[in-house]
Amino acid sequence: MKCRYCGAKLSNVFVDLGVTPPSNAYLTEEDLILPEKRFPLKVMVCDSCWLVQTEDHAGADELFSKDYAYFSSYSSTWLNHAKRYVDDMKDRFRLNAESNVIEVAANDGYLLQHVRDMGISCFGIEPTKGTASAAKKKGIDILEKFFGSVLARELVEQGKSADLMAANNVLAHVPDINDFVSGFAVLLKPEGVATFEFPHIMELIAKNQFDTVYHEHYSYLSLTAVDSIFRKNGLLVFDVEKLPTHGGSLRVFACRKDVSFYERIGKVNDLLAFEEEIGVKDVNYYTGFQAKADKVKADFVEFLGQAKKKNKKTVGYGAAAKGNTLMNYAGVNSALVTFVADRNPEKQGKYLPGSHIPVVDEKMLIEFRPDYVIIFPWNLREEITEQLGYIKGWGGELVTAVPCLEII
Repeated sequence: MKCRYCGAKLSNVFVDLGVTPPSNAYLTEEDLILPEKRFPLKVMVCDSCWLVQTEDHAGADELFSKDYAYFSSYSSTWLNHAKRYVDDMKDRFRLNAESNVIEVAANDGYLLQHVRDMGISCFGIEPTKGTASAAKKKGIDILEKFFGSVLARELVEQGKSADLMAANNVLAHVPDINDFVSGFAVLLKPEGVATFEFPHIMELIAKNQFDTVYHEHYSYLSLTAVDSIFRKNGLLVFDVEKLPTHGGSLRVFACRKDVSFYERIGKVNDLLAFEEEIGVKDVNYYTGFQAKADKVKADFVEFLGQAKKKNKKTVGYGAAAKGNTLMNYAGVNSALVTFVADRNPEKQGKYLPGSHIPVVDEKMLIEFRPDYVIIFPWNLREEITEQLGYIKGWGGELVTAVPCLEII
């Protein structure tokens, strides 16, 4: 395989999680009797540009189908984050009724609803039918297409260039990262700004977040790699912020390189220097991660096995892709985790890919009264711990498996 950014041959393995189904490919009861698509889940490191990336086995149309079940609006933490973002961008870049805001991967309208409510013109680009329909029901204008340079040129011809483009947690999800990024350089106005949020590879490694590895994440990003990718494709990074979201993310601000309307702020160069000091440009930095993932797997299986021997009832909370990566790698099924509760009705009544564990409404926790509830979306640990505080009433305990096994 060659690097999807620079074309160099890849030979360095970061982590290999076996052969698994896509982590967001939830199953209906009818699907359970059919063969399930599975793909190798191996992540490589490019020692030329330092982009960390999955091997190519599944296309975006297979991973982001009309049944794609990730909806942003079921997390109050994420909704609050989106509202703060809109408030901050409006003030910093003086957005008003004459401005045009475009969100790429607009999901269910979780962010653009705040832009619309401020009287600012906006629309979203979202290829998955279920989430796009949810956004439209909120009154958000949505294009149901994958974004790239061709669509960007079409929108420019229609007079829809952007003052602000938002791309939250989508940069890692695109197979053709060069075409995707170049589309922003095309669609931005000369003074326009694009912001990108993505989990930071340094946090992933430091906190052993191997369960964030899944087929839909084609890339695992450092500022070092992003800065190079952006420069090649017509963008200039001029600012960066560290965020607590998704276990530790970066928000990168970019403008058109041909205009350079904004000057680069010093902390961009500071973070690039820090990444190099830590070892982002050294293949040795990435070794040893496999062993850390293997230990989490072993500890998780041991915990579930001991709970079963003691006749403890164990379930999960949050039918997240993270949990699917963990359970498929560990070989866990409903014999060890009876069900997973989730607030998203699009997931309820379905089954997790690979493990075939049923997804149920949260009210089942009260009926079943489990001894242990495993929080799979650990990035929402505080929110979920408060939300599920009632399980203490029957002596139930909350558990996380990543970065290490912990009974809360």
